[in-house]
This record gives sequence, C-alpha cells and structure tokens, in this order.
Amino acid sequence: MRNQWAETFAGLAVILLAAVFLFYSLNVGGVGRAPGSYEVTAKFGEVGSLAPGSAVSVAGVKVGSVSEITLDPKSYLAVARLSLDRGVKLPADSTAKVTSDGLLGGAHVAIAPGGALTDLKPGGEIENTQGAVDLFGLIGQFIRPQAPAQGAAPESTPPASAAGDAAALPDL
Repeated sequence: MRNQWAETFAGLAVILLAAVFLFYSLNVGGVGRAPGSYEVTAKFGEVGSLAPGSAVSVAGVKVGSVSEITLDPKSYLAVARLSLDRGVKLPADSTAKVTSDGLLGGAHVAIAPGGALTDLKPGGEIENTQGAVDLFGLIGQFIRPQAPAQGAAPESTPPASAAGDAAALPDL
C-alpha cells in the first residue's frame, strides 16, 4: 500500500514537471504574438524552411518573430506575418529577406532598413522582399549540370585555316 502512494506521488511530480517545462518553453520560445509588439506582413515567392516562431532580425539583432505563414490563393505567394517589437520603427521602404542560419540550420527573416522618412505602420506590408534560395538545388545544378536539349545547335567553332595556326601569327 505504501508503495502505491510513492508511485502516485512520483507520477504527479513528473506531470507537474512536464507542465512547468511546457509553460517555460512557450514563454521563452516567443511563439505567437508577444505583448508590446505590432504586426506587419511580407509576401515571399519562396520561404524555404521558415516557420512560425522563426526570428526576425535587423543588423543581426533579434527584433521580433514570425507569427504566421499562409498562402495567398490569388497570387500564390507565401504571406508571412511578422511580430515586431514596439520600440523598433522601420522605414516604409525597408527590405525583408529570408536567409538561412547555416547549411543545416533553419531560416529567419533579415530586414534591411530603407531610407524613407515615413515609418512602417502596424498592419502595414513590407513591399520589397527576397525569398529563400534553395542552396541544395544550386549545389545539385553545379555538381550535375543539365545537358543541352536535343535539337539545339551545338556551339560553333571557327573553321580551321588550311595553313593551320601559323597563318594567324604575325611575321617577324
């Protein structure tokens, strides 16, 4: 009987510890919209491995996070909703770019501030964007280049002269 109570308390301790860990990870991870922030959107042709919760940075300093990524059914562009710290005011002509954290790392959004005198308003859209680059696709094209299509004319070479290359040399 005493052994059953010990197992029950151990089980409750594990459940309580798991709940504390979940609470901590959700707060520290910054998933979702943080208090004291505002949201802007950016449309990308390709987001790669960008996911909700990914960092948004300016000059390498984290200033927010990606709160949501959806697909625009009309333009077929990925719409990323960015939650930015309220203290960060970005010029209206800023540029957002999806960049990789490394070869095997995830992705984040890097914002390059523009030079406009007006600031990006909450709920506004970053017009200038650059999508993710498929690094593995580029490496694959470099390693295994595609052959020219059949029927394409081969590269032409200049005809050889009858006297050989000596005719092209100047007289000494």
